[in-house]
Amino acid sequence: MSRLNKRSFEILYAELQKCAGNSQISQIEKQIVLKRWERLRQQEGNPVTYEELRETVIDTYPQFSDRALKQAVKANRPPGIFSKIKWIILLGGGATGVLWVLNLPYPMIRYPVARTAPILLLPSYINMDSSYRGAINSVEQADQLVNKATSQADIELGATKVKEAQKHLSNLPVWFLGYYPQVYCRWFTCTWKFTLDEFETARKNTARMEAKIFQEQNAFKLLETATDDLNQAKQQYESAKDVEQKNQAIATMETAMDKLSQIPRETLAGRNATTKLQASQRNLGKITTGDTGKLETGSLIEAAKLFAMQAAQMSQKPPHPTAKWEQVEKLWSEAIRRLENIQVSQANYLEAQKLLAIYKTNLGIVQTRKTMESESQQILSTANQDIQRIIANPPGDRQQFKAVIQGIITKLKTVKPGTTAYKEAQQLLIMAQRRLEQS
Repeated sequence: MSRLNKRSFEILYAELQKCAGNSQISQIEKQIVLKRWERLRQQEGNPVTYEELRETVIDTYPQFSDRALKQAVKANRPPGIFSKIKWIILLGGGATGVLWVLNLPYPMIRYPVARTAPILLLPSYINMDSSYRGAINSVEQADQLVNKATSQADIELGATKVKEAQKHLSNLPVWFLGYYPQVYCRWFTCTWKFTLDEFETARKNTARMEAKIFQEQNAFKLLETATDDLNQAKQQYESAKDVEQKNQAIATMETAMDKLSQIPRETLAGRNATTKLQASQRNLGKITTGDTGKLETGSLIEAAKLFAMQAAQMSQKPPHPTAKWEQVEKLWSEAIRRLENIQVSQANYLEAQKLLAIYKTNLGIVQTRKTMESESQQILSTANQDIQRIIANPPGDRQQFKAVIQGIITKLKTVKPGTTAYKEAQQLLIMAQRRLEQS
């Protein structure tokens, strides 16, 4: 009779499919286990035992279902053996249940057992020993990483160790503090102290480190934000095209440096921020010192451009009255005055001279238009006065009348186009010419 029948093999194979992965290594491991089962199928003799089956997979698949192994063993047994296995399982399960109850964290159960049969409490002792050692190690590692951190990676790893320590401490039952498992410790040389003070100290240390980690993480976020703002401001300054953009970039730098100064100095990020702040202050000092002249002359040029822009807007859609041309003239004069304050030795002198040439040309045009407007208005006013006189006291002599009309016509013809008086002067000119023709 085969030591492993077909039904048992199918049960094991189905569980193997669940455990095995799709990688090449997983397939190789799968083939190794299958070969072991095939050898058992080819062997003749007593049915394979649970332990033998477990040994074929436990080294390769520790997670292999114990239930599947038992089902395979059950399916592999002849019908007559079933009752024996059933009783063995029931007895084993009952013993396990009793052992579980005895290891519950209740002093009224544990103390009598500890005095009479302490070996039965071995599972809980092992668990507590492991939790205690894990708590001590995690607290020590977290303390080293958090309180002596040299980088943000240390803080993050320290946070992980703090969580591990808290988990281990939570697994230590408070009722067990002060209780020393003498029999177990004689066998395994444990180093437990299990005092309430030690437990509370560990709890406080983890809580304190957790608070410090929270502070460190917040400070690091502030450092990242301030650093990003500072770098962006530097890029904006380097790409700035005018004084206003440079001033905005400098203001952004100062705001970022204010953020750096607000980071708590007792944190790792705060210490890094202090170094970065000092370097940024030096760089800003160099920038402002080197560009002081440029900023001053640049401000004058920008101010001149504002006056020039206003003057250009006011002079649009002529003609304009003399008073408005005077306002435009003042604006161009203000723009020119600011540009003339930039000396040869100062920065932006060449740009100022280029603008100065344009602005002076525009000022000359405006002054000419103002003069034309003023003179045309004066001529129109004189012509109107002459017309009013001739209407009030017309000359008795015809030739004298024509001479007066001709004089008015001559004056009206001198009114320049592009002035506010030109349209009215043209209307009066037509009327005067008709009157001259009629006389």
